[in-house]
Amino acid sequence: MKKSYILLAAAMLGSSVAATAAPLERIGEPVLNGKRLPFSGAVRVGDVLFLSGQIGIRADNSLPKEFDAQVRQAMDNVAGVLKQASVGWGDVAKCTVMLDDMANWPAFNALYVGYFPDGRYPARSAFGADGLALDAAVEIECVARAPAK
Repeated sequence: MKKSYILLAAAMLGSSVAATAAPLERIGEPVLNGKRLPFSGAVRVGDVLFLSGQIGIRADNSLPKEFDAQVRQAMDNVAGVLKQASVGWGDVAKCTVMLDDMANWPAFNALYVGYFPDGRYPARSAFGADGLALDAAVEIECVARAPAK
């Protein structure tokens, strides 16, 4: 039994070392009101893409008042970052959803499901947040499979 644990630990250590040796590729430079924000749209580490949280802000820096419009725009913003990395919704492995009001969870789900091909959903967490950036109603961050080119 001890031998199995040692082999498992060695395999985990090896994968951690390989991940730390992978170069970081920063994708996208988010801008708000003409100023560069202090984060990347996503970072690729090996074959994994970590997306920054996206809110429903439009290209003109406006935030729709309606919850549904914010969800669609946030999902479209996630799609834009995925496209920059040459991947799509089918590559998304995990999403974290932050809602300003958990009463909107059913409405969020109704819109969210339409973005994934063939109903193949990623793992997901959702939680209520007491305040999001720019008073957004929703923020979505994802992790995706993204083989380096």
